[in-house]
Amino acid sequence: MNSRERLQAALEHRQPDRVPVDFGATFVTGIHVSALTRLRRRVLGEPDYRVRVVEPYQMLGEVDDRLREALGIDVIGALGRKSIFGTESKDWKPFTMFDGTECLMSGDFNMTPAPDGGWYMHPEGDTSAPASGHMAPGGYFFNAIVRQDPIDEAKLDPADNTEEFGLFDEADLAYYRSKVDWFAQRSGTGSVLITPGTAFGDIALVPAPWMKHPKGIRDVTEWYISTQARRDYVWAVFERQCEVALKNLGTLIEIFGDSIQVALITGTDFGTQRGPFIAPKAYRDLYLPFHKQVNDFVHRHSSWKTFIHSCGSVYRLIPDFIAAGFDILNPVQCSAADMDAVRLKREFGRDIVFWGGGVDTQKTMAFGTPDEVYREVRERIDVFNRDGGFVYNAIHNIQGNTPVENVEALFRAIRESAV
Repeated sequence: MNSRERLQAALEHRQPDRVPVDFGATFVTGIHVSALTRLRRRVLGEPDYRVRVVEPYQMLGEVDDRLREALGIDVIGALGRKSIFGTESKDWKPFTMFDGTECLMSGDFNMTPAPDGGWYMHPEGDTSAPASGHMAPGGYFFNAIVRQDPIDEAKLDPADNTEEFGLFDEADLAYYRSKVDWFAQRSGTGSVLITPGTAFGDIALVPAPWMKHPKGIRDVTEWYISTQARRDYVWAVFERQCEVALKNLGTLIEIFGDSIQVALITGTDFGTQRGPFIAPKAYRDLYLPFHKQVNDFVHRHSSWKTFIHSCGSVYRLIPDFIAAGFDILNPVQCSAADMDAVRLKREFGRDIVFWGGGVDTQKTMAFGTPDEVYREVRERIDVFNRDGGFVYNAIHNIQGNTPVENVEALFRAIRESAV
């Protein structure tokens, strides 16, 4: 099998020749630029090579063609035209992380010093606009800065929370058309497309770090309260968001056709370490109707499989994710409550593809030994890859402080699992 065939077999719950592997195709299956720089130099040499940061919010590095081939990675993906800070991946310039990692940032990535010794990031790199992100001293990525005007209940307007959702303009269309050629040049590789505007209530997006002066409900706590206290308001936001998203999805399906295998629909988190963040009934009441509209549209008009990312303990929600039409669940956080790998595979392995769950990045990858990493990776592959329905990735992105020896052990375990 080539990489595309391998991924397709997994998506169809058929046993592939070996487990398909994704690192770098999405904003939730990547590798921090610091860890990736160490790995790339260990595998390919080139000590002066600077890795591009393709997702600046989490500081994820680009897994380029050479490294992907060397590591046996099967999947590539296209992020949106602009980052969460409104920057574009072009006109690269040098940047040095707090840990000394030398990398490349987009030309419009402009920061200012923060009083605590960290960095402020500004929407679209416009330093005259209020900062929308903050990297603490010694930090590895940014946290969003909440810019919430005082809320006047009498003047709340759902339109203020939907101004970021619009139909593609000519620049967007040109970008996606260029990606058709990019995928075509790698036609033997598995393919993922990040679909814009389909992540209902994603808390990373609510503060709108790319907008210079966001209006509406932009405070994280206030938003979560609003899903209950202002349910009609949130429903109206989702309705408008969904209307635009479906039109843009139709355009993307027309542009890409069967070149795409997977659409990443949402990164909204519904779980915590100890349990669901939202009751199943509340999910069914507010989120499921819109997820189902999107998934039904994609399945009706394309061959694409749909992908939901939700961290945490979502065991009780998985039946609802399946009912909403999702084909793929990520990151499969086996370290959370009720998320035992064997149980998940036994109960849901015929109905949903597990994309992730391959090793605990909270503890094992960052703080374990290479032998511990190796054993956990092999155990997870043995459980999840049986009869297909599994794409290997860690539990969320590999973090910047991960020892390179542990990352090497991970890829060695994947490679040797096929023997």
